Amino acid sequence: MKQILCMAALFAGVTALVKAEDWSGILIDATCYEQRQQEKTVSCSANTGTTVFALSVSGKIYKLDAAGSAKAAAALKYAKPVSGPVADPGLPPVSTGVKATVTGTEAGGMIMVESVGLQ
Repeated sequence: MKQILCMAALFAGVTALVKAEDWSGILIDATCYEQRQQEKTVSCSANTGTTVFALSVSGKIYKLDAAGSAKAAAALKYAKPVSGPVADPGLPPVSTGVKATVTGTEAGGMIMVESVGLQ
């Protein structure tokens, strides 16, 4: 009985640590961003040809895991671009972009995605 209680307590503790969070920002093409970080004039907006996605949240870039990129690509087929410029410090200027809310857990700058919602 004591072992069962210890296991239940351990499971509850681990579950609390792995709670999903939400991030809202602009979807970007992660490959473009990685290749062109130094070029401040290049747009790395995500588009229907993007295969590896990242999310720009207040100037911080979070790469999406492979499953998250697949979910973003599927959702992007039906998205409407944001009108007007999107200003994110440290990110090349973006003339259009797709606002997204990503739910998942973050580790080392990468989000293990549970869901992607486009706005």
